[in-house]
Amino acid sequence: MIAATPATRLISLLATAILLAACSDDNSTAAAGDSSDATALTGTVRLDGSSTVFPISEAIAEEFQILNQGVRVTVGSSGTGGGFSKFMAGETDINNASRAVKTEEIALGTAKGVEYLELSVAFDGLSIVVNPANTWVDALTVAELKSIWEPGSTVDSWNDVRPEWPDKPLHLYGPGTDSGTFDYFTEVVVGSTGAARPDYTASENDNILVQGVAGDEGGLGFFGFAYYEHSASQLKLIPVDGGNGPVAPTAETINNGSYSPLSRPLFIYVSKASAARPEVRAFVDFYLDSAPALVTDVGYIPLPADQYAAGKSTFAAFH
Repeated sequence: MIAATPATRLISLLATAILLAACSDDNSTAAAGDSSDATALTGTVRLDGSSTVFPISEAIAEEFQILNQGVRVTVGSSGTGGGFSKFMAGETDINNASRAVKTEEIALGTAKGVEYLELSVAFDGLSIVVNPANTWVDALTVAELKSIWEPGSTVDSWNDVRPEWPDKPLHLYGPGTDSGTFDYFTEVVVGSTGAARPDYTASENDNILVQGVAGDEGGLGFFGFAYYEHSASQLKLIPVDGGNGPVAPTAETINNGSYSPLSRPLFIYVSKASAARPEVRAFVDFYLDSAPALVTDVGYIPLPADQYAAGKSTFAAFH
């Protein structure tokens, strides 16, 4: 074995330094490439529609923009119906929807030449809530909910619902008429879409409904499960008897359909013209990839994995 001299050690150190510098340059180039890939997409993706779906789309938009800083994603919350009005006029790229598109909305889109794809993104259990100070209500039947909410209802006190309940004012809080949640509730509970008494506090902003019930001992309201989950300490969740005994909305009862008739799918609708743009394609693919985790994070119930995979395949063929 030959002993290393100071000169040979110096040559060895210089060679190592050159090698490390080369590796560093390669890594810097790769990192720069990764950075340029992340910012290669540019443009704007415009969403509007359901306040129920809003938390999902907002969470996904935030994550997408971290990875794609050249893309601006805007998420509005004008209600499913209000969103469809914009979407079918070609004003937005994607509509968040807590119900399926209506015949008259399809006709509006046809007149404007708008083609679209419906994609399921989550499950929701429309939740019935009262104020925590309400100690008398442990469950409500669908028939009782109908008697409270139907047009012409004369129920204005809790003992109008059940005589053993106290003679205290009953104040109602619910989504506005542009809301898909309003449409779904009136269809499955009252029996006719859009049929409801007018004398209730209405808002397209579900946080306002949460605050209303939370501050009103006589309050009764309904909205998406995520809004209950985020404010559970301020509200009392009421199980609903759809004919098989009272059932409360949970991840399990919503997923298996036993929370009936108030379990439902949530959707996004994607414009075919918009899907031709790379930033919209990338956003929808990211949406379906990210939905299982982010849907859970915001308080909703994810679809089975194979349904997201089927959605991606359908979308790939669509554009």
